[in-house]
Amino acid sequence: MTPNPRPRGRFAPSPTGDLHLGSLVAALGSWLLARRRGGDWLVRMEDLDPPREVPGAAERQIQALAAFGMTSDEPVLWQSRRGDAYADALEGLVAAGLAFECRCSRSDLAASGGIHRTCVAGSGARPASIRLRVPERVVTFDDALQGRQAQSLATQVGDFVLRRADGPWAYQLAVVVDDAAQGITDIVRGADLLDSTPRQIFLQGQLGLPTPAYAHLPVLVDAEGQKLGKSLAAVPVDPDAPRPALLSAWRFLGQAGRPFAGNGPVETALGRALAEFQPHRIPRVARAPVDAAVGGADAET
Repeated sequence: MTPNPRPRGRFAPSPTGDLHLGSLVAALGSWLLARRRGGDWLVRMEDLDPPREVPGAAERQIQALAAFGMTSDEPVLWQSRRGDAYADALEGLVAAGLAFECRCSRSDLAASGGIHRTCVAGSGARPASIRLRVPERVVTFDDALQGRQAQSLATQVGDFVLRRADGPWAYQLAVVVDDAAQGITDIVRGADLLDSTPRQIFLQGQLGLPTPAYAHLPVLVDAEGQKLGKSLAAVPVDPDAPRPALLSAWRFLGQAGRPFAGNGPVETALGRALAEFQPHRIPRVARAPVDAAVGGADAET
């Protein structure tokens, strides 16, 4: 009998700004769930879209995580350096007839609501993207927090992009290839990425890769239950005063107690939090105690 693999979780931010409360919630949630099972916790930098990146943000995010007591158990993986791995995966899909060139623009697909089922490009001169061919199939999976999920790839997603026409690798391909390369067994991230998961599960199958377990944390919402605007959700947390933001993230995850009260090393406080952590208390949807994080100092695309 093959032994169960050692649990491995990860936190995968994009360097589009400094660490904020939404990022910290995802980092803390994934760290707690990985550590609770005695597993590894890795950091991956999803730096695939240079025009959207803020200079120096990636390094500041890594430094902020360290200030909050969370450091990667292995060297940080940078997606910008992983082009050869993505190219190998894409080449295999194209050779097998599972992926194809497409020159359809957004305006070409407007009549179908942006869903691609067949190429209708108005011009054959524009650069081609590469799309994954999607069958008539409903992908289902059980999310540890959000419950049973189902998505019809053909009617809700369509053939989706693996490499953009302007060159960059698409998030869906990169995340699947890297999760497998890093041996990730448990993906914990924000529920704003829940819609992408069926695509990734299908792509894992096409590439012959394992499917991890998934848990999608609630996203930041206001007192009326509406998702917070970017101007508020993206307020940076203060690495020089980590405890208020950690407490805010802890409360947002539905946890009781005050493990971050007092002084002393933040790593000691995280140890107390791990001992008190109760995963069943994490809500599917929650209101964010934003004021503590902002005043004291708010997901993996």
